[in-house]
Amino acid sequence: MLLSPKYRFLFVHIAKTGGTSVRAALEGLRWRDPWYWSMFLCSRLSHLSGHRIATKLPRHAKAIAAQEMLPKEVFDGLFKFAFVRNPWDLQVSSFHHIRRERPQYLGGHTEFEPFLRWKLDPERPYQYHVDTSIELQSDYLIDLHGAVIVDFIGRYERLHEDFALACERIGIPALALPHARKATDRSKDYRGYYTDATAELVARHFAADIALLGYRFEPD
Repeated sequence: MLLSPKYRFLFVHIAKTGGTSVRAALEGLRWRDPWYWSMFLCSRLSHLSGHRIATKLPRHAKAIAAQEMLPKEVFDGLFKFAFVRNPWDLQVSSFHHIRRERPQYLGGHTEFEPFLRWKLDPERPYQYHVDTSIELQSDYLIDLHGAVIVDFIGRYERLHEDFALACERIGIPALALPHARKATDRSKDYRGYYTDATAELVARHFAADIALLGYRFEPD
């Protein structure tokens, strides 16, 4: 999550949706924000306290966390945005990320299909500890009543175009997106990783995302 009081925006960072590139592009704005150093100091104090004083919103905090922690007039005055990704594609990206950078979290499953079945098994304990992509993307965008509380939902599939729209809404020139964490270990389209059964497994687990965001296994 990235908050800018000066430019009055809140970026809700959902993992594996291009958010690292978005954060990198927006990072330069922080140096121009007169609130930056006080926010930096509070962040350091939060770190030293073990984050017990609640002055830092986590990198992948949900929008509702900011809604609860910020004064209503401040939260309502922010341009709040996030990026989302096709759930089937996101799971393939997550698998390669874990296999490349955190292989100890594979649970002994080095191929996509057995890993996915193990990861989404409701009987498996400590599910969150695999990675955040097991969570619903829609949960990052809604309040306790299920209402969407962000102003703009961009798509990973049109990241550059939608980020330019977000910059326009913020009121800044369109910023270039760096290719942060660009994947190099995927050799085929995400659909090639799935059988009918595993595609349906993702459809069931992420049904709320599919309903809210309109994604399909076969894109239009």
